[in-house]
Amino acid sequence: MNFNDLEVWFVTGAQLLYGGDAVVKVDAHSTEMVKGLNTLGKLPVKIVYKGTANSSSEVSDIMRAANGDTKCIGVITWMHTFSPAKMWIHGLMDFKKPLLHLHTQYNEQIPWNEIDMDFMNLNQSAHGDREFGFITSRLRKPRKVVVGYWKDQPTHEKIAGWMRVAAAWADSQNMRIIRFGDNMNNVAVTDGDKVEAEIRLGYHVDNAPIAKLVPYVEAVTEAEIDALIAEYEKLYDFAADCKKGAEKHKHVRDAAAQEIGLRRFLEEKGAKAFTTSFDELEGMKQLMGFASQRLMAEGYGFGAEGDWKTAALVRTMWVMGQGLPGGQSFLEDYTLNFDGANSSILQAHMLEINPEIAAKKPRIEVHFLGIGDAGTCARLVFQAHPGEGIAATIVDMGNRFRMIVNKVDVIEPKALPKLPVACALWKPQPNLEIGAGGWILAGGTHHSSFSYSLTVEHLEDYAEIAGIELLTIDNDTTISKLKFELKVNEVYYLLNKAVQ
Repeated sequence: MNFNDLEVWFVTGAQLLYGGDAVVKVDAHSTEMVKGLNTLGKLPVKIVYKGTANSSSEVSDIMRAANGDTKCIGVITWMHTFSPAKMWIHGLMDFKKPLLHLHTQYNEQIPWNEIDMDFMNLNQSAHGDREFGFITSRLRKPRKVVVGYWKDQPTHEKIAGWMRVAAAWADSQNMRIIRFGDNMNNVAVTDGDKVEAEIRLGYHVDNAPIAKLVPYVEAVTEAEIDALIAEYEKLYDFAADCKKGAEKHKHVRDAAAQEIGLRRFLEEKGAKAFTTSFDELEGMKQLMGFASQRLMAEGYGFGAEGDWKTAALVRTMWVMGQGLPGGQSFLEDYTLNFDGANSSILQAHMLEINPEIAAKKPRIEVHFLGIGDAGTCARLVFQAHPGEGIAATIVDMGNRFRMIVNKVDVIEPKALPKLPVACALWKPQPNLEIGAGGWILAGGTHHSSFSYSLTVEHLEDYAEIAGIELLTIDNDTTISKLKFELKVNEVYYLLNKAVQ
């Protein structure tokens, strides 16, 4: 996904009460501000100024145009002067994309010695933004509110973060997820209502028998495999028995063929995410763990054992974080390490962890994987680098989707000489007892989408846009507070459903 292909529209609220000269000044200020934001802000998405809106018809025209423009991922509104909010009602009711309300002012400070009523009438953001705030609240319109001077870096950072979320939301609205096999072993938490997910989150989930993929893998040429192996040699270390001419090198070549074939299949189907199953590999020589690792690094979403919700979230969080340092990946809670205040959870999976989160250069190894039909598989082996991150999951609660976010601290594990997989060791905040206990009370899955790059605020904004429940577990969480929040949320969503 390329942020350069996207736009965020900027619309200034005004009215004709103060005369045409005032509107001309408002327009000039807005033009300068948008230029400044694009130049100074280091924003990931370009802002396009769409003029002042001075009437209900002008607001409606702009908002409907934004809905229909595929490059537009959201709208920033700012009330330079007092903009009567009744004129925003129809436009906001029609508007379907993410909305950011910027509460700022052209002048940084009050000109104490020169201020007069003309200045007061023209510079009424303190007044007009409250009027606009009321109508968006009255309409129950999801939006992001950013307060700050338009030239200040903290304001830019807030806008930039929201832009990343808006881009991810736009991406998810036509996200096709391919499932190679169904949900495995009657697991409940990784499944869910696919119809409601398409209505609420935009995901479209399709099934593809693994047999459909096999011809794509078999069609890969030896020359194509050679070229990809050369790329591997630049990026990764090779175990001695995996190098060219060694006994297990053939498994690396098989993995390269799977990567090429899988990528072509997903491209042809227009899919942005996929899931695999280690129980359904008819016609495949090994589990596509290595290919999954590689494709995650390119931005494809991945979920194990048919977990389409996590596959989608991995893709969405990758879109939000692209270009930011740290990396992100699919991960699974595997085993616990009780060690008092340092108690932690080893995050791993059979094979499929994104090498972007590696602390050191990943190493290609080949080992037998004695589960399902997996066979002898190539994989990238590494440990995740230390640092703070967030783990997130989406679960289906029957009457709503719930996003659970836990801030975690990744720490360095001890050596794992007999565990040839990629892994991360983390301490959930505030500690294992509350972090893991709260996650379980909230119904969180054993799979998660993890990111070093994103903050809780990114996912708060996403949940606001999507209209889904959000629960955050961090250093301020207690079990009693979380239990109370769960009860309050249950009542809220039951009442909200009844009102609808």
